[in-house]
Amino acid sequence: MQIPLDITYRDVDKTPALEALIRSKVDKLEDVCDHIMGCHIAVERAHTHPSHGSPYRVRLDLTVPPGHEIAVAKNPGEGVQYDSLETVIRDVFDAARRQLKELTEKQQNHTKSHPEQVVGGIVSKLFPSQGYGFLKSLDGQEIYFHSNSVLHDAFDRLTVGAGVQYFLSEGIDGPQASTVRLLDKSGVRPPDDRSDSAPIEQPQGWGYQQT
Repeated sequence: MQIPLDITYRDVDKTPALEALIRSKVDKLEDVCDHIMGCHIAVERAHTHPSHGSPYRVRLDLTVPPGHEIAVAKNPGEGVQYDSLETVIRDVFDAARRQLKELTEKQQNHTKSHPEQVVGGIVSKLFPSQGYGFLKSLDGQEIYFHSNSVLHDAFDRLTVGAGVQYFLSEGIDGPQASTVRLLDKSGVRPPDDRSDSAPIEQPQGWGYQQT
């Protein structure tokens, strides 16, 4: 599992079985989309003795580049009485999987209508802990790329200023790079995008924030 996963529990016992169920469901999301940037799931017991519906509330939030958010929640009062927590979790992930599949198909269809071309450029910005960065084309255009798009697991070896070759495609929210190949190792890699150093200015219109 490559997706950064954050699980929170409230008034619910954290058990190995629940952890295993959630992680297995996250793995299935990766089968649909291999470049999910983040996954947060909140599991809580909202009511001890509900008059109807399940006592559990589960919310799932996914972040998909270049700026999409998928949020699914199942709240008390939905469904039959006393749905098990495992059932609620499965229902939430099933709904998220359907939304993710629709988004992925839409992105793929959009990309097919804009044929890719091989181009060269340099790494202009890196956000190591968040797993993405930006390239600058020869004409100065800023282009988003995700760590999963870097060949040979070379994302950790990328540096600002390094030369790369990549396929350029037009995504729904702008240009994005795929099949990024490192050509040289020049440049300087930021020590950590969460450091106390001055934040890197991101291109206008991109919704990523440094933390």
